[in-house]
Amino acid sequence: MNAVRDKMVAAGVRLLERDGLSALSARSVATEAGTSTMALYTHFGGMTGLLDAVAVDVFHRFTEALTGVPRSDDPVADFLMMGLAYHRFALANPARYQLIFGAASPESIARFRTDITETGSATNRAEWAASFGALHGAVHRMMAAGRIRQDDELAVAGRLWSINHGAVMLEMAGFFGHEGHGLAQILGPLIIDTLVGMGDDRDAAVRSMHAVLTQNS
Repeated sequence: MNAVRDKMVAAGVRLLERDGLSALSARSVATEAGTSTMALYTHFGGMTGLLDAVAVDVFHRFTEALTGVPRSDDPVADFLMMGLAYHRFALANPARYQLIFGAASPESIARFRTDITETGSATNRAEWAASFGALHGAVHRMMAAGRIRQDDELAVAGRLWSINHGAVMLEMAGFFGHEGHGLAQILGPLIIDTLVGMGDDRDAAVRSMHAVLTQNS
């Protein structure tokens, strides 16, 4: 890896979280990285290239958060643990999360999004696709274990993603406060109700939730 390039990506990430997307410019990134604007153009060809590299870095870290969940013999608990990791990443890194999934993402990033109901992926960029792939895999395991009914796996993954994303965005906006109420009183119960609606036994779903809570207490 190129040390100067890595420094500039890290600087872009820091500026993004600290000051927002509008603060990113060739000069601000170069200053934050302790290098020159010429270095940015040399390594990235301009700000579009840097934003792309920042997005790759964010997707990589997001995917690590989702796939870093140890696999157990309870696919529902593993799915819930992944959802908790998703929630934590988004709330801890709001600007990064909105860069890759927000409605106001730069066109240079948004143009790689695809219709999951038609393409089977949330993006046509291979290095960005693994996070949705992790969710798809979790859905497949729940169906294979008979915990939720057989259905279109991609559509189910999209439905479950919609629940998590919507709750996260509302919590970011302050509608559920900032003391964990959104997770405990909104998202958690909603996910349980959804899984039961998809065929899981309520007692089994609650046991899976308790296993996650115990592991994270």
